[in-house]
Amino acid sequence: MAPSSPVLPVLPYRKPTPGRDYWVLDDVLPDPGAVRERCLAKDDWVRGYPYTSESWPGLRSMPGLDDLELARVERLVRKATGASRLWVQRASGGGTLNHNCVQVVGAGESTPRPHTDSRALCRYAAVLYLNPGAPKDCGTSFYRQSLPGGRLGGNVVQAPHTSLVDALGTRFVTPDAFEEDVRVPHRPNRLLLYHANLVHSATGYCGTTLEGKRMTAVFFWMA
Repeated sequence: MAPSSPVLPVLPYRKPTPGRDYWVLDDVLPDPGAVRERCLAKDDWVRGYPYTSESWPGLRSMPGLDDLELARVERLVRKATGASRLWVQRASGGGTLNHNCVQVVGAGESTPRPHTDSRALCRYAAVLYLNPGAPKDCGTSFYRQSLPGGRLGGNVVQAPHTSLVDALGTRFVTPDAFEEDVRVPHRPNRLLLYHANLVHSATGYCGTTLEGKRMTAVFFWMA
């Protein structure tokens, strides 16, 4: 008899609500095409799966936005959330999350991976969509637990836990442990801003060339 899956803790649930838990800000940059062209011209990509043995997918490069572009984004984030100040939190060892990082992930390079970002390192996270040709289902989704017997669980990591792995007590969950709850479609030059302790993931990926793959810039702020 195959061993049964471990019973995971049930997270608290908070229905993702626009204006409270996430914010959709469109037409964020005055010239998103220039940002995209600058990213396409990069030659300093760090390679993940399937190019290397890294667990994270696709290509990454930092920084994504220049200082003026980032300042514009942060003004919009402060206005939306009411935060008086945003900053990039450093871990005790000096490391940070990949803030203002461009990520390029193609079809077949990854699947949705529901997760949360570290509460110890950020309160808000955001993704800026930079590929004008990506389909709508390459946006971002919020997820909640799918429990045995068809029951639904939660979607929020709270103190004393700092991450989903911490809250569940394991890094390894079955593919059906979460189900999609709310989907925000991809739209070029759209910034999706959200509370980083909500379970979320890219909805999907696309493309086989650098120009055609899902290109985003991601941000992580403490406030």
